[in-house]
Amino acid sequence: MTSIRRDADVDVRPYVAGIAARLNERVTQISASLRHGLEDDIPELRGDSRTVELLGASVEGNVDTLLHALRHDIPVARIQPPAAAIEYAKRLAQHGVPVTALIRAYRLGQRRMTDFVFAELRAVGIPPEDRISVVETITTILFEYIDSITQQVVAIYQSEREQWLESQNSNRALRVREVLVGRKPVDVDAATESIRYPLHWQHVALVMWFPDTGEDGAARDQLLGLLQRYLRELAEAVGTGANPLFVAADQGSGWAWLPYRAARPDTVATIRAFAETRPGAPWLAIGEPAPGLAGFRRSHRQAQAAWSVAVTSGLPAQRIIAADDPGVAAAALLGGNIAAAREWVDEILGDLAADNENDARLRDTLRVFLRTGSSYKAAAVELDLHFNSVKYRVGRAISRRGRPIDADRLDVELALLLCHCYGAAVLRPEAP
Repeated sequence: MTSIRRDADVDVRPYVAGIAARLNERVTQISASLRHGLEDDIPELRGDSRTVELLGASVEGNVDTLLHALRHDIPVARIQPPAAAIEYAKRLAQHGVPVTALIRAYRLGQRRMTDFVFAELRAVGIPPEDRISVVETITTILFEYIDSITQQVVAIYQSEREQWLESQNSNRALRVREVLVGRKPVDVDAATESIRYPLHWQHVALVMWFPDTGEDGAARDQLLGLLQRYLRELAEAVGTGANPLFVAADQGSGWAWLPYRAARPDTVATIRAFAETRPGAPWLAIGEPAPGLAGFRRSHRQAQAAWSVAVTSGLPAQRIIAADDPGVAAAALLGGNIAAAREWVDEILGDLAADNENDARLRDTLRVFLRTGSSYKAAAVELDLHFNSVKYRVGRAISRRGRPIDADRLDVELALLLCHCYGAAVLRPEAP
């Protein structure tokens, strides 16, 4: 770090100390001018009266500290931020003012302080041959002071912001969980204010997660930030009426709600359309739209049920799953005990429950055939197959099962639904 020059040719110490002393006589006036200039140029700094007062104290503390360093040749490396500057950085962090506004305040303050220094230089009788050295010394120390203090207050800001958000998010998450449990009567207006989310509106609940890909802890710590950024983009794309609500479930997953002022019949389709266009996006389970506090809870339960189907199956096809997708609600109910479901599927489907590609094709064909009213023609259209191909596959599927399906058709349909939703989790492993 630079200190005041004092070599054989030029000793600038008396000039620098004299200029600092003259400026120090007007420290209150200079600080007020700097503060007003910052408020005019940086709208984010126009806070409540207490915050503005703290800004003034921060500015004056910095000006006073800088002038003392110039007067007494104090190396910048030894200087700590004034107490008011530290508190002001923390206050901005707590109020959510962007850190860029804090950085800009110091840069603009540096420029305006330079103007005051130059004005004093013109008023002081400094020999022309020494003037350049004095200017270089003061501007260098001013730059180094601002650079050092900025780094320190930004670090303080970021630490305070992280702690404050952690505290706020923890309190918010606790309140959201209390609302979901519903063990006590809920004052909807008070809860709305507490969690900063409009509980009176229409809601679509989401469960968002990244499948376990084996990242280390540091990498997984970043996933919640990715989920929140994705949620903000999604909310903007689907036109919510207010900010979405996000609550972390664990390191790699979260619960979310999208608020709408009124019901929209295409909400789930719009969400799905957006999600399908985003490669590398998180997996998504979507509840049905529902109004008010009861809807907030119900849509969340539905999203969780859809999520349970998706994570149990682990199938890529379940990357985006909605509670109103055909069969998902039933699959969630039937899959509550996956081991028991596997035994039941094996009992109902026999050899057709084998985990291989051929039986998978036969199961899918039989499932569509039964769902379309046992119509070979309708199934052929949906599967994009020839009529005879559907008829052949249905016959093979029944043969693989080992008995007709007339007597227990509903059981067969439910077993096929479980196979479709859960995949290998409910299938009979192939013999090695």
